Amino acid sequence: MNRVNPATGEELEPIEEHTAEEVDEAVTRSAEAYAEWSGRPMEERQKLLSGAADVLRENVDEYAEIMTREMGKPIAGARSEVEKCAWACDHYAERAGEYLADERIGTEPHAEAFVSYEPLGPVLAIMPWNFPFWQVFRFAAPTLTAGNTGLLKHASNVPECALAIEDVFREAGYPEGVFQSLLVGSDLVNDVIEDDRVAAVTLTGSERAGRAVGKAAGEQLKPSVLELGGSDPFVVLDDADVEVAAAVGARTRTLNSGQSCIAAKRFIVVDEVYEAFLEAFVREMEALTVGDPMDEDADVGPQAREDLMEDLHEQVQATLSEGATLQTGGEPLDREGFFYPPTVVTDVPRDATMSCEEVFGPAAAVYGVGGEAEAIDLANDSHYGLGGSVWTEDLHRGKRVAREIESGCVFVNELTKSDPRLPFGGVKDSGYGRELSEKGIRAFVNAKTVWVQSAADQDV
Repeated sequence: MNRVNPATGEELEPIEEHTAEEVDEAVTRSAEAYAEWSGRPMEERQKLLSGAADVLRENVDEYAEIMTREMGKPIAGARSEVEKCAWACDHYAERAGEYLADERIGTEPHAEAFVSYEPLGPVLAIMPWNFPFWQVFRFAAPTLTAGNTGLLKHASNVPECALAIEDVFREAGYPEGVFQSLLVGSDLVNDVIEDDRVAAVTLTGSERAGRAVGKAAGEQLKPSVLELGGSDPFVVLDDADVEVAAAVGARTRTLNSGQSCIAAKRFIVVDEVYEAFLEAFVREMEALTVGDPMDEDADVGPQAREDLMEDLHEQVQATLSEGATLQTGGEPLDREGFFYPPTVVTDVPRDATMSCEEVFGPAAAVYGVGGEAEAIDLANDSHYGLGGSVWTEDLHRGKRVAREIESGCVFVNELTKSDPRLPFGGVKDSGYGRELSEKGIRAFVNAKTVWVQSAADQDV
């Protein structure tokens, strides 16, 4: 697998891909490990997960540097990502037993009925490069602790991250085969999905990849969870604290150098506060430092690959040609690496490129609307439905508007984020199923109904 440091454009040492034979051997190990792993007491699995959290924290700098080197994440954000993975491990190490405890159901006086949550088998995870540790751990922490085994097909530009994650579980004491990385291209994914030994599949990625994986899993009648793209609305109502909204808006649009599915991408501002918000927002975007991601002071690093930077620039230029106005940014920076500046465009038509497509980089589209009803209408005028954010001083109003936005989650006076305690996922073309919280650990289990009664109570 060929890799390039996105901050310098220099090639990194290639990592050898696994062969089809090696993949088959890995699936065999996963199936064999499942037979033993699924029978272990929950308490043992929770203890091992707590150990994985310890390994993550002990090696936070090493793992953060791998991320930054492979995909350009600013180093402070990379360390925070490792810490968040440890938090997810802590959460399920504490709560998994509670989440998967038998659920008693009242039926007949002479019978006992309950739901038993039991693992399925090896689960294939197809994961992206933008949060190369977090995306994996929000799958692995609950799925492994539920008693499944995991096979990771990571993005081709972050193989070192994939191997490091495998090492985390190994160092924590997990048995061989419980978690393995498959260093393969997309051409082998369908073969793994179709393998009878693989029980389920989860993907975080593009809409196109989601459709392909969902189709392949569906044809095999295997459960799947898809977390796909987003074009999240950031709604600023007329009673919002404009300065705070602008500061948080700039942060959420440029988090991870703008390469986040749940980043705010469409800023929908009621006319009464439009000028004030736009002035503050542009000021906040221009104040951000674009620089070497290994530099602690860098707010925005490079785009992860050159082609991704080029795609982003094409989207911005297409939107401008469709009638939008450039407020700041808009051109790749003249330096080594794949750097694109924080960019703001206004007067964006509803059918323009940045209105209709997911923009995966630090470029924001700002819209002025006549009032609350128009803001909600524009927020929902998207085939995506991952997250959203609403800004208002009236919390009752905020809750009401949040209920009307068509997405998997909405945050009032806060940026949209994933949290181990909260279910996460989308609607419409942003996918289906939920990760994290109790719902996430139940994504890949058999909710088995059990009825128990004495034969003496049988009506014959």
